[in-house]
Amino acid sequence: MSDPLSGWTEAHSRHWPRLLQAPGSRKVAPRLAASLPSRYRMFISLVANRPSTERVTHILLHCIRHGESTYNAQGRIQGQSDVPLSELGLRQGAAVAQVLAKLPIEAIYASPLRRALQTAEPLAQTTGLTIQTDPRLMEVHAGVFQDQLRDELTKLFPDEYAQWLSGDPDFAIPGGETRRRLMQRGREAFDEIRQCGHQQVAVVTHGGLLAAALKSLLEIPARRNPFVLQNGSITQLNLTNGQVKLLSFSQIDHLRHIGLAGGGDL
Repeated sequence: MSDPLSGWTEAHSRHWPRLLQAPGSRKVAPRLAASLPSRYRMFISLVANRPSTERVTHILLHCIRHGESTYNAQGRIQGQSDVPLSELGLRQGAAVAQVLAKLPIEAIYASPLRRALQTAEPLAQTTGLTIQTDPRLMEVHAGVFQDQLRDELTKLFPDEYAQWLSGDPDFAIPGGETRRRLMQRGREAFDEIRQCGHQQVAVVTHGGLLAAALKSLLEIPARRNPFVLQNGSITQLNLTNGQVKLLSFSQIDHLRHIGLAGGGDL
């Protein structure tokens, strides 16, 4: 009588390593092996007990909203207008560097806008790392709102400003972009950073962009807007393979002796 399992080893061996990585499979393997002829038991035992060949990617992101800008101090909408940090913002950037320099930061990514670069520079100088810029980390393009005082928007653009405040993810500020598009490009930037091969990375960006990227990474519906971040704050994300965990949000302990800004999210 022919062996019904003849050829089984060659035909199925390449599938066993993947099968035995499934949850609970290593408990099943010994029972399965016991039901097979002895010449197959050793093969299953070796496969079941060998280390997994799957690569585990793990990265800790320290996400920083830039320090207070001159427009933040004035209550003016900045969007992608390239404005510098205020004196307070410069001190906030130095405080961020003082905290993160104690950690094994391996890379610094930043928006190319000046207020983000000025926030990242003290950390780069302390660690000796080069700032890598990515335009996808820029703030939302606020179109006709840019350079305007926030308090004047209800007079200048009453309908448009009301629609923006409604949280509609598909409303585009005239001359600008939508929150949904902001989520998409923020997610694209963070997905690329997660593949960089480093274990701890600093990302210096903007309040609107970071809030949008967090929504996408944490799978929060686009219409909801639960995140408001302080200037100079640090938010920590742990990314392991496809899992995202928010470890801390808008930490400002390092700013207590310096002062907090009162600027909005744009």
